[in-house]
Amino acid sequence: MRSAIGWLGLFICGATYLSAQSPRATLFEGARLITGDGRAPIENAAFVVERGRFTAIGRKGALRAPAGAHHVDLGGKTVMPALVDAHVHLGYRSGVTFTAANYTRQNVLDELDRFSYYGVAAVLEAGTGRGVLPFEIRAQPHSGARYLTAGRGLAMPKAGPGEPMRDAPYGVTTEAEARRDVEELAASRPDMIKIWVDDRNGTVEKLKPNLYRAIIDEAHKHGLRVMAHIAALEDVKDLLRAGVDGFGHVVRDKEIDPELIAMLRERPNVFFVETLWGERNAIYGFSTAASTDSAQRLLRNVAALNRAGVRLGLGTDTGGVTGGGYFGLASLVELELLVKAGLTASQAIVAATRTSADILQLDALGTIAAGRSAAFIVLDANPLEDIANARKIAAVYLDGAEIDRGALRTKWSMARLSAPH
Repeated sequence: MRSAIGWLGLFICGATYLSAQSPRATLFEGARLITGDGRAPIENAAFVVERGRFTAIGRKGALRAPAGAHHVDLGGKTVMPALVDAHVHLGYRSGVTFTAANYTRQNVLDELDRFSYYGVAAVLEAGTGRGVLPFEIRAQPHSGARYLTAGRGLAMPKAGPGEPMRDAPYGVTTEAEARRDVEELAASRPDMIKIWVDDRNGTVEKLKPNLYRAIIDEAHKHGLRVMAHIAALEDVKDLLRAGVDGFGHVVRDKEIDPELIAMLRERPNVFFVETLWGERNAIYGFSTAASTDSAQRLLRNVAALNRAGVRLGLGTDTGGVTGGGYFGLASLVELELLVKAGLTASQAIVAATRTSADILQLDALGTIAAGRSAAFIVLDANPLEDIANARKIAAVYLDGAEIDRGALRTKWSMARLSAPH
């Protein structure tokens, strides 16, 4: 019976993979259209998708569809761009287990499907890849979210993320070693280089300034950008002096001060990927008083960066120690957490779409506009009225093709039935 269920699951998965772009143009009409650039939505909108791209945007009745176009009525719905999650960790979680043994092609691909199910068009795997597998997956066609990877990150020996990912990054002790590791990594052209500059409350050794300066310098020689895992305000300042390109978290130990804001205004391209999801329990008050105080400070720091006009992108750390296994769903909840930090619903959507796509240099994603990839979410309610409505998904389209969410649900149900008990 398990064998039969397994083959059925493979068939369903294959059917999902075969959902291809239709060469026929499709006219979508009647929805409220949130374009992802911060402008007011277009009510009673119309847009045309052809060969996986938006080709025209306008209002219903004013937009002429190509001859023979298929029509889709979206009356009463809201459409917004698909999300981009710029900080995840893939491959280590399977069911209730969290181990390095789970790091397989099948598991990574399954998690990419889970992201697409919830309307995430692309993700960045932030430095916990193993071997050549992440670069092979990136290069090969697959269903699910687009996969970008930093490959292996760099940290002091055994000072990367928590178990079971601690041995994934390069462990560096000298500047020469750091430069050699960057050069080796550069041969695979990672989408970012990730470093860990955090002692995790004194439990590991923090990457030393001379080492991260060497890493940043060598990365820039190869045309690569560096994103730092940080927690402390002073580390952020010194990393900025060293030329870092962005941060995988927001300052947690202190309130952001005017000096940091001034430094960031001198470097307008520097980004922060805020990852509030990892603090969800404390933010919602399901934790100790000390943790809640720390989480509230984190929210205030996100708000301070937003007020200063700093580039804020969406990240969740999903798949990591604090991120858990809520692939895709966490990305939607992150929108709510951004609103809790003081962003408007529109600002949160821009952070999760246009800004995150810009951070990852994904020019085809992030907004709904002619020429862009047709990656969008159809919602049953308006997230500008209540950001939680972003979870009320009616349909997801990537590259102009609708994700078969029902087939994915069936595949996952079959996998649970066939799992050993």
